[in-house]
Parts: sequence; structure tokens; C-alpha cells
Amino acid sequence: MDRIEVKELSQFVGKEIKGFYLAAEKELREGKQQQQYLRLRLQDKSGSCNANVWNNAQAAAQSFNEGDVINITANVVSYKGQVQLSITKLRFADKSEYDLNDFLAKSQKDPAQLADEFFRFLDSVQNSYLKQLLKSIFEDKVFFNQFTFAPAAKTWHHNYIHGLLEHTVSVARIVEFLSKQYTVDYDLIMTGALLHDSGKVFEYEHKPAIEFTDIGRLVGHLTLADEMVCEHARKINNFPPKLLMIVRHLILAHHGEYEKASVRLPQTLEALVLHLADNLDAQTIGVQQLMELTPVDSDWSEYDKLNNRYYYNYQG
Repeated sequence: MDRIEVKELSQFVGKEIKGFYLAAEKELREGKQQQQYLRLRLQDKSGSCNANVWNNAQAAAQSFNEGDVINITANVVSYKGQVQLSITKLRFADKSEYDLNDFLAKSQKDPAQLADEFFRFLDSVQNSYLKQLLKSIFEDKVFFNQFTFAPAAKTWHHNYIHGLLEHTVSVARIVEFLSKQYTVDYDLIMTGALLHDSGKVFEYEHKPAIEFTDIGRLVGHLTLADEMVCEHARKINNFPPKLLMIVRHLILAHHGEYEKASVRLPQTLEALVLHLADNLDAQTIGVQQLMELTPVDSDWSEYDKLNNRYYYNYQG
């Protein structure tokens, strides 16, 4: 049998399947009567699904690490309308047994076209200091190559190759539109849109599953982007200190709330609008990705732990 992709699993409910999947997450949990079970999040390039190992969970957990590809035998089940795998056998898979590209999700958008649009937005900035700053950062071919391939998140939104570029261009489109609706400084808000998540280049890495780097976990992409901007601004003659302060604020406040790891609350109009634009794209794509994994015959999505809710699968 050809390899069954995650998106195809709903066609095999009630049947046993075998195959290779990447173990993106694993967690030993306490079940009924203090019996441990292993909870997994398995993925391939088509999507991800939950899986459980009910027997000999601890031994199974010790046989592989997060980010490994495993070979499984499992029953495809429907639980509360969601497709899951009940694994009866699993083993670590050697790299010679699979093609890693089968497990790495990528943006469905053309990265070359996204890059062209990104630089169109960059060229639209008229302030000479801000344009110099943007060019100093993004015309570095090594850095922009990393930026192009980076994901925008580990789990929630744009969590795939080219995801950071796709998200950044989307936020730039949104602020371009909003700059025509409200009296914001276009050059400032576009600069913030292009820079706001640039620190994610250093925050994540593929192993092949998306994982935090040490500096990403300990310092975070807001601070990393802020440091990078300051470093490049120092290379530009007479870069206005107040302008640099405002750009830094755009980056450090774009999460909007301290509870969401924002370094500062938005305290300029541009910072507020950038936060809302960023959140609009991130939340919309996050929910969209969740709904894409929802079987067509299911009324409800899986539980969204980030926002504490389910989503109704309205078919029209």
C-alpha cells in the first residue's frame, strides 16, 4: 500500500494502517486507574493528528525522541468526531527508510512570489533612514535566505517552511490597507510589519520538527529582533535616536499584552495597529489550519487550547 497521508486518514476509520510519521510531540500522561498512556502528535507534509499508545507506554516513549520519524501500526478511530490513531506497534525509523521531504510541511504559496512582494513593500518605504535600515537587514543574502525558509511558529500558525515570509507579507498587506483607512505613519507601520517577527529566524530550527533554539527559548524573538535592529541602525550615519526608539517599540509591543509575552504594551497608534494586524493574520490562519484538519462530517473542530474553545464546522 502507498503511504497514507494524514489528510487521508478519515477514509480509513475502522481499519488498521501502517506507515511512517514524524513524532512532532510526545507526552506521557496519567489515564484511568493511574495507568500511563503516551499521547503523540504525528505529522507529515499534509497535516497532523493525535495518536495514543495505551499499552507499555513508558517503554514506547523511551524508544524515540520528539522530532524522530517512527514506523507505526495503528487503528484509525473517530473520537468525538476527530480522527485519531490508536497505535498497537511502533519503532524508531532509520533515515534510510524514508524521504524527509514527506514530513516537512511547506507554505502553499510560491516563496519567490512572496519574496518579490516583500521587496515591493520594502521599496514603498520613503523615509531614507528606515529604507536604509530595512535594506541593511534584508539585502543580506544569507539572512534573507534564512528568513525565507523559517517557520513563523512551532505549532499554532504558519508552522511550516516559508511560513515566516508568508506571515510577514500578509501583515504587510493588512497594514498597507489600514494605512489608507486610518491616519497612521505609513513608513513606520510598514517598517514594523516587515521587521516585527524577524527574530524568529533565530528562534526556531528544524530537527526536522520545528523546535525552539536555546536562545529562542531563553531570550525570544521580540528581543532578538530588537537587538538586530539596534545593531544595523548603528551602522547608518546619524540615524535619529527618537526614530529608532519608535521602531524598537513597534517590535517590542507587537504581541499586545504582557500575558502574550509582549515586552511593552502598544503605546503609539502605529504599534496598536501593527499588533492588531499581526494578531488578525496569526489567529485567522491558526483557526484555518485547525479547520482544515476537521473531517467534513464532523460538526466541531479539535479543541483550541490557545484560545480555549472549539469551532463549529459550518458547511453552508
